[in-house]
Amino acid sequence: MMGRALLIVGFMATLGLAATAVLGYLLVSPVGSEMSRHVLVALASCLLLLFSHCWIMFYLIGTGKAIKDAVNENRLDPDLIEQTKAYKNKSYPPLMLAMGLAMATFILGGGAATGTLPVWIHHVLFWAALAAQLRTLWIEKGVLEANERLMADIDRRLAPAVKKAPRAARA
Repeated sequence: MMGRALLIVGFMATLGLAATAVLGYLLVSPVGSEMSRHVLVALASCLLLLFSHCWIMFYLIGTGKAIKDAVNENRLDPDLIEQTKAYKNKSYPPLMLAMGLAMATFILGGGAATGTLPVWIHHVLFWAALAAQLRTLWIEKGVLEANERLMADIDRRLAPAVKKAPRAARA
């Protein structure tokens, strides 16, 4: 459930990035309320994106620790721990890339607005950030689904042990 909520936040951040682009491409002048709106929507979108990706990383770390503890305490197949490591290794680099590109786009947008940086650099960074964000959302979806399946599998394996445990041990 938590993973899905974080994906929704990431999707909202992606929509915000798209809205930011529309506002940016409609700018007539780098000064005025249109620019302020562009910057404000960009800031909100970047913060949502960073929030989403950081919390997905923390969520995977937390559930990975819980899986590791459950496997070790109940002598389950150690391959279950390796599965969590595999999909973390698959998701963390794209997560970091999406966050880095979004931050670079936002920060260097100030240089483009003041004329100290060519505008095309801001445009290229934006399109790279948007592509990275879309790719990362797709990867996160698969990783969070795999994580959810793995936790459900471990719960099924542990269900007989919980039923056999004395009532006092369960409390």
